[in-house]
Amino acid sequence: MTSFRPLLKAIPLLALLCATPATAATAGHVTTIDLAAEASRPAANDLARATVFAEASGAAPGDLARRVNSLIADGLKTARGYSSIKTQSGGTHTYPVYGKGNRIEGWRMRSELTLESADSAALSELLGKLQGSLGVANLAMLPAPETRKKAENEAMIDALGAFKARAKVIADAFGKPYRISHLTISSSGRPPPMPIMRAAALASADAAPMPVEPGDTLISATVSGKIELPE
Repeated sequence: MTSFRPLLKAIPLLALLCATPATAATAGHVTTIDLAAEASRPAANDLARATVFAEASGAAPGDLARRVNSLIADGLKTARGYSSIKTQSGGTHTYPVYGKGNRIEGWRMRSELTLESADSAALSELLGKLQGSLGVANLAMLPAPETRKKAENEAMIDALGAFKARAKVIADAFGKPYRISHLTISSSGRPPPMPIMRAAALASADAAPMPVEPGDTLISATVSGKIELPE
């Protein structure tokens, strides 16, 4: 007679082995929650940047080039008197002026210089001197790279702290621990626009320094990610 006792003893062990994977899957199940937090820090606008230009119109491109190049050369000569100001040649463009019948009636040429300095007072003084012959296309106050980086790092630390605080509030509400499974960090911040007078007004201005108010740029950092709560 065949005995089934060993087989009966093996059935509970087989059932246990079959149940183990299902138990592990349940224990490993998590609830995923998307979160985001933001923080900001002010960064001093300690770098001034301006673009000045010479522009002329006429019938002969060669004559225009001589006039514009002469104005730019004079501007460079004046700018070189300020050791704290970095000067760089910008773009030069010549384009036709069309009249009736879509025929070319003349030419217009424009050439630019870019000026940059941490000494806003010196740049303001230089712009005042250049205004008699050159127009000012734009003037911006912005954080120097090292100043911006410092504010970005501080804002990032604040945003990370805010993210973790939010994660803890949610985890505590569920009565569970949490784990950060993914993080993305980004930063942003632009200086406020500085209004510039029209070139025609600048061309007739005297040598008074251009008023400059540096102010601050608000640098923001955003942390977004996912947290996991075990079931």
